[in-house]
Amino acid sequence: MRHGNIVGTIDAAQLALIAFVLFFICLIFWLRREDRREGYPLEDALTGRVDSDGGPLSTASAKTFFLPFGMGTVTVPLPASENREPVEIKAERREHFGGAPYSPVGDVFAAGVGPGAYAQRARFPDRDAHGNPRIVPIGSVPQISVASASIDPRGLAVYGADGARAGTVVDLWVDRAEHMIRYLAVDTGARIVLAPMAMAVVRRHAVIISAINAADFATAPFPENPGEITRYEEERVVAYFGTGYLYANADRLEPLL
Repeated sequence: MRHGNIVGTIDAAQLALIAFVLFFICLIFWLRREDRREGYPLEDALTGRVDSDGGPLSTASAKTFFLPFGMGTVTVPLPASENREPVEIKAERREHFGGAPYSPVGDVFAAGVGPGAYAQRARFPDRDAHGNPRIVPIGSVPQISVASASIDPRGLAVYGADGARAGTVVDLWVDRAEHMIRYLAVDTGARIVLAPMAMAVVRRHAVIISAINAADFATAPFPENPGEITRYEEERVVAYFGTGYLYANADRLEPLL
């Protein structure tokens, strides 16, 4: 203290640097464990063999999350052999090497590959901040309406990629949290299906949905509950129409040049 030394011969800056490096190393390991709660273990790209869960430095311990509005709990990660809902892929590899593309086998809309791939999302509806189903028919939300300056698609004919008439728009499904149209309810004559609004072009006298052909509308997915759509069903609807952008017609399969 006679010389004004507070820490004596201890190099405080060096200790602080060492502490920071140790903290940063621990942080990296913690982040790598946490980001493996979903999507792991991985599969071998060529054989499909499921890799091991990994050791304690690369696999997080199981953690249970309580979902809002009494929707239950979710525990992740789970062992590879426990409670994993399989995704059925109806396709075959075009070439025998890792990362080779797959081609659909049979019904392209049921293949689950390419733009038709989907995730096994939760089988309950998305909710708004008040716990109400977020995406519902517009009639369920009186405070939402089509702007007077915009074209109301209801009653307009719907045409597919082949130019044929697929049906008529009979209802709008809106996002009550963001006040926008998410899906068009299309009456095909045999049943009513949902088409993503983002894939539709609304004109004054018609709605053009070039993702799929007119005949493909008849087998498009529709929510089991007429008044709401689950996250899983949303995934399947978008995947169905997304499939058509590549597989609906033969001229879409290969590059233009």
